[in-house]
Amino acid sequence: MSNRLTQIATRTGDDGSTGLGDGSRVPKDHLRVQAMGDVDELNSGLGVLLAEPLPPDVRELLVVVQHELFNLGGELSIPGFTLLKMDAVLRLDEALAHYNEQLPRLKEFILPAGTRSAALAHVSRTVARRAERAVVALAAAEAVNDAPRQYLNRLSDLLFVLARVLNRANLDGLGGDDVYWRSERLARDQG
Repeated sequence: MSNRLTQIATRTGDDGSTGLGDGSRVPKDHLRVQAMGDVDELNSGLGVLLAEPLPPDVRELLVVVQHELFNLGGELSIPGFTLLKMDAVLRLDEALAHYNEQLPRLKEFILPAGTRSAALAHVSRTVARRAERAVVALAAAEAVNDAPRQYLNRLSDLLFVLARVLNRANLDGLGGDDVYWRSERLARDQG
């Protein structure tokens, strides 16, 4: 990736195609471009989350994740290239274990709600799931390394856990607990 962007409005995409990192051009609705777009949207969502008050360790982790997502997007933009390493997946596994250890076990489903930072983490979690589906769809049509799919899978899990952590962080005076789903069926069964 020696070429750096010096001009954004190139007009080369006016025909409905876009250039990949290897110089080839594909339609803008190509599976590869869709996966790249979902990863970009996920990274942008994390940027919004990072604009919120966060515990320093969560902030540091999310900044690393943003860089790794940029690597993932770069890998997707160059067919056959590897940028995202398996150690990035392992780093997410370690973070999952660390933050899960601090949380009480779930006994009920939770809603994607609570503090603003937790809600933003949940939004990013859903985008991570969509990006994962896009990478799976791409891998069904073309060769894709395992690390991008695994990374997105772990990241969506981590964002769920971090949402729970952020609901408890109380940085904005609103924290406390998860927002539990009130199942009518469960209420009837228990009542």
